Amino acid sequence: MSKEEYQVNDGIRAREIRVIDEDNNQLGIMSLRDARRLAEERSLDLVNVAPTAKPPVCRIMDYGKFKYEQSKKEKEAKKNQKVILLKEVRMTPNIEEHDFQVKLKNVLKFLEEGDKVKISVRFRGREITHSSIGQQLLLKFAQAASEKATVERVPRLEGRSMIMILTPKVTV
Repeated sequence: MSKEEYQVNDGIRAREIRVIDEDNNQLGIMSLRDARRLAEERSLDLVNVAPTAKPPVCRIMDYGKFKYEQSKKEKEAKKNQKVILLKEVRMTPNIEEHDFQVKLKNVLKFLEEGDKVKISVRFRGREITHSSIGQQLLLKFAQAASEKATVERVPRLEGRSMIMILTPKVTV
């Protein structure tokens, strides 16, 4: 219920509502006027927390404090989530062994950081006729990174590039 606005005090339009007080005790079903008077006596707000229920459920609470706590919970949840990025490594089909090892080292570093890696082999000119070389190269990559990665998308030709996507293995 993070972004939706609650009906508060005069915004509630139901005739009869189920009322819950600030200590989570059910006060039963009563008219809106009686519930609003009860909330005013306690210097609190009447908030419709379940508008789709029959009858709607309203809680007597401090609405400002409630909104503040909701925003704190959202910030905490946002802080704890991990954003997964898609990193890309490009190469040509006739890559030398040392260059391959450097690219592999970068891919392993990205995987350790928890990012997905898109490995693409670009074919220039007539190299496209030997797309099997690019496929072997990508499979060699998958084999070399098999301890830390799983293949999310197998090597596939898209235009003049062959693409494969690796994701980090989930450690339990």
